Amino acid sequence: MTSSDLPPRYPRNMIGYGAAPLDAKWPGGAKVAVQFVLNYEEGGENNILHGDAASEAFLSDIPGAAQWPGQRHWNMESIYEYGARAGFWRLHRMFTQVAIPVTIYGVATALARSPEQVAAMKEAGWEIASHGLKWVEHKDMPEEEERAAIADAIRLHTEVVGSRPQGWYTGRCSANTVRLVAEEGGFDYISDTYDDDLPYWMEVGDRDQLIIPYTLEANDMRFATAPGYITGEQFFQYLKDAFDLLYAEAEDGAPKMMSVGLHCRLIGRPGKAAGLKRFIDYIQGFDGVWCPRRIDIAEHWAKTHPHQRITRPSAMGQEAFVAAYGSIFEHSPWVAERAYQLELGPAHDRALGLHNALCRAFRCASEAERKAVLMAHPDLAGKLAAAKYLTAESTSEQASAGLDALTDAERSQFTKLNTEYTARFGFPFIIAVRDHSKSSILAAFEQRMKNSGAEEFDEACRQVERIALHRLMDLLP
Repeated sequence: MTSSDLPPRYPRNMIGYGAAPLDAKWPGGAKVAVQFVLNYEEGGENNILHGDAASEAFLSDIPGAAQWPGQRHWNMESIYEYGARAGFWRLHRMFTQVAIPVTIYGVATALARSPEQVAAMKEAGWEIASHGLKWVEHKDMPEEEERAAIADAIRLHTEVVGSRPQGWYTGRCSANTVRLVAEEGGFDYISDTYDDDLPYWMEVGDRDQLIIPYTLEANDMRFATAPGYITGEQFFQYLKDAFDLLYAEAEDGAPKMMSVGLHCRLIGRPGKAAGLKRFIDYIQGFDGVWCPRRIDIAEHWAKTHPHQRITRPSAMGQEAFVAAYGSIFEHSPWVAERAYQLELGPAHDRALGLHNALCRAFRCASEAERKAVLMAHPDLAGKLAAAKYLTAESTSEQASAGLDALTDAERSQFTKLNTEYTARFGFPFIIAVRDHSKSSILAAFEQRMKNSGAEEFDEACRQVERIALHRLMDLLP
């Protein structure tokens, strides 16, 4: 079944790892993986010399910069040139002196115009990932044009560097970029997202693509945008605060990743670079800090947390969906049929999310339909249980509270209470027995007999929903 055959589906993933993040298991038991990215864009920016229609206007120290159509912008060009001529070498010295390898996000045309810098990157053992063919917007590119630009970026990168890139980050991407790069099939990771503190897998057709999220806030681009940093000390303080919180979270058992984004023409300026130097010195005072390249993270993640595909409810056909979840609400497959028509997405591929969708369908039903669901539930420890006619779910649930092993006296007591309750309210006594023991079930019987009919109907419906949650927790993450 293709996505076009499904009812409305919401593609965005708003749940991620949820309330309990995956243990990263960083090498050596590290608490935080601090990963430095140096964007190398100088010589790949918008420029009529590069065949573009106008000059560059993004990420420079020129306040309120705008493109100059058909003209070279001499000041803008010289700022970019500073990044290649001076900023890069300052940062190269800073990182090599402390033996911290970085990942270069290299624009292919910029790398081609900077052979000495490329040689220095390689000599230092830095990873050179692809930052696209040119440092331009992809958002308005037709899909085939963008696909061709990706292929050209890989080709030129391979010529200049000597090997193809294993990582990709466009930055100024389109809604199609991640999918198109994944479909290319040769990247160990893609970083065109900002949605997590840990890597994660994305399924693109038959490919399991690793995503290593990037950052736009622990990023020196904020020196060139508002609100942003004014001094190197502000940059240091922000990075320090982010690191301190992540380190504290790791102490509670949740190691994370911290990306730091840098640009040669920005952080390469002395006053800004001083803040970066302070941060590098600061983290070296801690145990359990791993400073890898992004490719190192990708290799660790693929080995330690390989992807495992599951059958996702939001991607199932209706027949399969109802077959899998039609019994969650006792003998009432219509609940699943109606839930299937809702706007499901990745958030509904986990127990709590699918439970919410099923409950929405149940809550929107008529009172008569909901009462029919109540009537479909068996008496606790009643005749159906004795005759072994319960559903597998009900049998397991009743056994969890010991209702399958009652004494004659206990069975007589439950029969009496069931009879009185049903006579009073018109439906069987329903309770999520996995939350209870025999004694607390008996106490609930007595307490709920005091409810009005409307109160007890609402309570019984809540218990049905609670039972459904327990059943889904047996099936889904």
